[in-house]
This record gives sequence, structure tokens and C-alpha cells, in this order.
Amino acid sequence: MHAKSPIVRRKSRQIQVGRVPVGGDAPISVQSMTNTDTLDVAATVAQIRQLEAAGADIVRVSVPDMDAAEAFGRIKREVEVPLVADIHFDYKIALRVAELGVDCLRINPGNIGKEERVRAVVSAARDNGIPIRIGVNAGSLEKDLQKKYGEPTPEALVESAMRHIDHLDRLDFQEYKVSVKASDVFMAVAAYRQLATRIEQPLHLGITEAGGLRSGTVKSSIGLGMLLMDGIGDTIRVSLAADPVEEIKVGYDMLKSLRLRSKGINFIACPSCSRQNFDVIGTMNALEERLEDVMTPLDVSVIGCVVNGPGEAKETDVGLTGGSPANLVYLDGKPARKLRNDHLVDDLERLIRDKVREKQQAEQDVIVRDA
Repeated sequence: MHAKSPIVRRKSRQIQVGRVPVGGDAPISVQSMTNTDTLDVAATVAQIRQLEAAGADIVRVSVPDMDAAEAFGRIKREVEVPLVADIHFDYKIALRVAELGVDCLRINPGNIGKEERVRAVVSAARDNGIPIRIGVNAGSLEKDLQKKYGEPTPEALVESAMRHIDHLDRLDFQEYKVSVKASDVFMAVAAYRQLATRIEQPLHLGITEAGGLRSGTVKSSIGLGMLLMDGIGDTIRVSLAADPVEEIKVGYDMLKSLRLRSKGINFIACPSCSRQNFDVIGTMNALEERLEDVMTPLDVSVIGCVVNGPGEAKETDVGLTGGSPANLVYLDGKPARKLRNDHLVDDLERLIRDKVREKQQAEQDVIVRDA
């Protein structure tokens, strides 16, 4: 379970989004976007803190007007996680949030008008050490590209991206990342694959408007999974019509399954069958809910019977194998103790948290020893 991922990542230029490096050899970052009214500072701050608690590396906030820009400044002072300001058309908003400490500007240079306006935004970004995210979306392609291609295509997405990139290249500004999102999996994957061969900057992955929690998770996992398997992608957002916290959970689960990130518990659980000696589904639901706060990497297997249970348990930090009259728990791959069904979840949670503390202490000892 602890083996290194076989994926060879595309080599990209590294940029800095606040405290988070994106690209190069940095871990693939996971981000989401607030859906509160930005003018409601308290609600937006609360949601950002929820996202950060769930593990978000970066959070994007919509800034549609100057009032929202001022609210953004107050929000920024209240949170620790790096914030991206999502801006369209009005370059003055970008200039203002640059003054207020934004960590990244999501703005398409070609959409903000005259060359001097683009120059002003790039100058503000350069002077304040702020990167830019170019975000191309199949649903908002330029009219001439819609006419040229007849409909959104991978080639249209890439051509749009390159237009915006040209604005930054002319001003010798290289601190940017790019996304070419579509709701169609094939279109998005093809566009990202094409773009990956044309620029060295990091790529922000996403299947836009993917759908609800279940369908959007499936669609995003397929599309982003194909790209991540290719080594493409430096930061991801799973776009779901659901609580933004779910986007962070799904994003990390996706990266954990590909061994690209290891934050939190990696559960291995059987789907349950008539051989089960305890309620596998109920146990898993309870453990996932209770242990959401754990960020230390840990492999935990929960298997209802002795057919596959021991084999899985021997490869995990904590493993539960169903048995009669009691279930067997393995710690570090070795049989350790038996647990009865009466207080199974409580006892198992206690063992998992003990293992988390043990791992945390071991890591702290290494840091002290190396200091």
C-alpha cells in the first residue's frame, strides 16, 4: 500500500500560490471554490475554514465587482489558506485585490480589453509576486472561435488558451498556470493532452460542470484519472454540484488511489456479502465520519470475513478481519487482538487513533533527530 506511484509526472515550471508550490516536483494540490456570497464575509470565511479543515490546499473566491474586492480583502485577513480571486472583464478589480494580498489571479488577459489594461494587471502581478491562472472553458469560448470550429472542440480550447498565453508571453510574464475545462470528458482530456505538449507551465485540471455528487465524482474520476495517469496535472479541482467540502474529499481520494498524495486515511473495505461476520457497511460509514479529522497517512482495511481479510490486513497499518465468535485486528500486518461486535466501531476507532499518534510521534522524533 505504501509503494511509490508508477506515474511519471510531466515536467513543468513551478509557480508559487501563496505558501503552496504548484508544478515542478511539488505535490499535486487540491482546491475548491466558495459558493457563498463574497459580500457576506462571515459566511465566506466560515466556508473557507471548513474547506481548509477538510484539507484544501488552495481556495478560489469569486470577485465580480469592486464591493466584492473590498470584502475579499477582509476575508483574506481572516484565513490562512492561499486564496485565488476569480475575476472577469474588469481589470481594476484585479489591481485592487493585488493590493489586498491575493495569492493568485484567475483572469483571462484577452477578456480585459486594451493592451495597457493587460500590461497594468501583469505589472501588478509581477510587482507583488502573484501568479495568474488562465482559465478556458468550453461554455465561454470567443465568438470567432465558435464560428471557426462550429462547436467547442479540443482544438478550439487550446487555441483560446494560446491566445491568452500570448498576451503574457509578450510581456515576458511566465508565472502562470492554465486550465482548458469542458464538461465532456473526451474533449477536456484531448485539450489537456494537446496543451501539455505546447507549454511548460503547470496545468490546473478539472472537468467543469461535472454534475452532482455521484455523477460528477464518476465523470471527474474518469477524466482526471486519465490525465493523471499520463502524468499530466499539477493542481486539481473536482467541480461538483454539492457541498464544496465534498470536492476536497473526492480530490484527495482520487490522488490517494493513484498514490500521488497520502493525506488522511486510505480505507480498503469489502462491499460485504453473506459471509460477513459484522456490519461492514455500517462500520465503514461510521469510521469515515468519525475519522474525517485525521490527516496523517494511514492504511486501514475493513474486511468482513476470513477469505480476503488476512491478506489485506497484512499489508495495512490497521486491519480488521471478520471472524466468529470475535473479529481479528492486525496492527502493522501482525495479528494483535480480537474485537467483539458489541463495541466494534468504538474499539476500532481507538486503535486507529493510537496508531495515528504513534506515527505522528515517530515523525516528530525523526525531525528532532535531524535538527
